Amino acid sequence: MSGGVPEDEGQEQDDPVDLVVAGAGGGLAGALRAAQAGLNVLVVDPDEQFLRGNNTSMSTAMIPGAGSRWQRAAGIEDSPARFLADITAKTHGTAAPALSAALAGISAPLVEWLADEAGLPLTLVTDFSYPGHSADRLHTLEGRHGSTLLRHLYDRVRSSPRIDLLVPARLTDVERGTGGEITGAVLTYPGGHKETVPARAVLLATNGYGADRELVSRHLPGIAKAEYHGGQFSRGDGLRIGLKHGAHAAYLDAYQGHAALARRSRTLVGWATIMHGAVMVDRDGRRFGDETTGYSEYAAALAARPGARGWIVLDKRIHDLCLPFTDFRQTVDAGALTWADDPGGLAERTGCDATALNDSIAGQVARARGAAEPDPYGRTFFEGPLRPPYAAVEVIPALFHTQGGLAVDEHARVLTEDGTPIPGLFASGGAAHGISGRGADGYLAGNGLLPALGLAWQAANTLSRTHAHGERLKHT
Repeated sequence: MSGGVPEDEGQEQDDPVDLVVAGAGGGLAGALRAAQAGLNVLVVDPDEQFLRGNNTSMSTAMIPGAGSRWQRAAGIEDSPARFLADITAKTHGTAAPALSAALAGISAPLVEWLADEAGLPLTLVTDFSYPGHSADRLHTLEGRHGSTLLRHLYDRVRSSPRIDLLVPARLTDVERGTGGEITGAVLTYPGGHKETVPARAVLLATNGYGADRELVSRHLPGIAKAEYHGGQFSRGDGLRIGLKHGAHAAYLDAYQGHAALARRSRTLVGWATIMHGAVMVDRDGRRFGDETTGYSEYAAALAARPGARGWIVLDKRIHDLCLPFTDFRQTVDAGALTWADDPGGLAERTGCDATALNDSIAGQVARARGAAEPDPYGRTFFEGPLRPPYAAVEVIPALFHTQGGLAVDEHARVLTEDGTPIPGLFASGGAAHGISGRGADGYLAGNGLLPALGLAWQAANTLSRTHAHGERLKHT
């Protein structure tokens, strides 16, 4: 069933698959886990270019793992409790407590499974820290890009005899039995033809609703005019299907924004620039806040500036430190950086006010060298003083993906209004409500991939236990 419409399209198949995974991003982790447990899986996705077009592939491949073996080897003390405390602090206590605790608890087993069973060559990120993480707990791959992560998962999926991949095909509904249990997945093909695939369970791994401008305007008015930088098929399919069948939605006002999308190339500059000491100024050359609070909430701050654009100002040291990121290299290769030997030359090339830009750079230098006068915006960390030559890259605010969706429990089961699970229906990633609390302020690096991979993994674990229990009952 790989690569096109089956010959019996429009006809119901006789043998139900154990799990239909809708979405070939983080959902592939669930497909692999289910197949390892002996279940038969069908993965469907509407995007023929999913390996480079969905949100997993567009990520920086940062996966948190609190208490992992890489941390122990590096002598880093961490735990799920510490991670949960960081989530609680960043979200000001608004994140879903049970789900946050569950994902923090499985984060280390997840990254170790991804390495051992899914073949991801993970390493621990120790060269800089993202805002909100009190320990180095992010794991990634060489190049620090989601396309590499997804390619590894895809290669494992293609080698599994228990997993079929059907692309392009879009999950548009589910069918349920008299007891409310999932009995089938309704697929729609590009030509409009439909097929019902008998299935015992469905995992909604379709991401959120970032590509649906009407939903974004309704739930996220503060970022609705910003550039959308995510998968084109993140249209809220999972949310609509779940709501149609009585599911409850939660945290629909939550999202991940980003303030570091290069205007010229539409590539990600990355917040590592900021954490290594860069500053952001508006189009006039003035800083307007503490950049280290986080790149997600800073998107809204940038959107509120005149012209909704600004500049990240860095130097050669920061440039070189950020080269491990594929996104940053692409930004450099696209010619998005402007260089000058002094602040005046940089102001002339960017159109910024020369005095304002000079003051912004001078202030960074003074505070990086330990100036007694505190930063007026409360920033306390600048790593090192900016040195000539200076570079600037023009940036615009962007919406990357939504963080609210169907309410799920710690087993990834979709819940109704009264908290009852819908039998056989699971959700992960942006299709599920996440752990970022409300708005954009609660987003921590990895809050997208952890629910995407972790909840898919949990769904497979839950389903395999149910399947094993059923098999035992048949033999007793």
